[in-house]
Amino acid sequence: LHLSAVKLAELHSDLKIQEKDELSWKKLKAEGLDEDGEKEAKLRRNLHVIMTKYGMNGKKDSQLVDTNYIKDGTESDTLDDPRLEKLWSKAKTSGKFSDEELDKLWREFKHHKEKIHEYNILLETVSRTEDIHKNVINPSEENLVKEEILHNKHRELKEKLRSINQGFERLRKVSHQGYDTTSEFEEPRVIDLWDMAKSANFTEKELESFREELKHFEAKIEKHHHYQKQLEISHQKLKHVEETGDKDHLNRNKEKYAMLQEKTKELGYKVKKHLQDLSSRISQGLQHNEL
Repeated sequence: LHLSAVKLAELHSDLKIQEKDELSWKKLKAEGLDEDGEKEAKLRRNLHVIMTKYGMNGKKDSQLVDTNYIKDGTESDTLDDPRLEKLWSKAKTSGKFSDEELDKLWREFKHHKEKIHEYNILLETVSRTEDIHKNVINPSEENLVKEEILHNKHRELKEKLRSINQGFERLRKVSHQGYDTTSEFEEPRVIDLWDMAKSANFTEKELESFREELKHFEAKIEKHHHYQKQLEISHQKLKHVEETGDKDHLNRNKEKYAMLQEKTKELGYKVKKHLQDLSSRISQGLQHNEL
């Protein structure tokens, strides 16, 4: 796959979550609790996203390029959207951002690109489901269930599109004005969650509790970023030592690399699982708004 050390650790975390979700689904199915097949469809979609993200779906140009800006900077990737490319070019040449802020902004742009990618996969899934549904002549109880599944998917599309629009407006604002030093959160995923939480049906007390949890979540993400950086540095050192042929030095570097790799995988899994849980809670709040 030619993935960097950081991407391999991320792939491991994603597959670990997928495996856990599939085991939970098998238990539900055995108990007859996924009769409409919605959870199974979501699992397949998630696996499709993972395979596309890491270039495992057989398509040469489908892989989302490595986002490890420590290794390959900000020049070797594309955003696949003229509007985003234009905003990024403006921000990069504006002189309003330090190198560290440009790195942070690049992560926001890449996060936005991935959101669009996932939205397009869901849109493709919904379109296929609708085509199949239209070809059914006789209405039945099973088709009514499928209509409910479609309704849920359309709601998910609506939520994702709202998040994309909010994200683009934020990127536009930051690219033109620079970062707001009084901003509550810095991590793109946390900013997304907070914006959505403010639109959900939470009481003031629940929203305040959620804000505190997001602060802990952001700290967890920052810790994960730290280990990702250390892992990539360790990987580069390991490759250098391998060329020198010093066995003792090589063994020490291999031990350090293995430790960092395991820690990065563990933190990556915890971050993504926590993100799933937080997103699910917000989704429930947004659905309640529509009732």
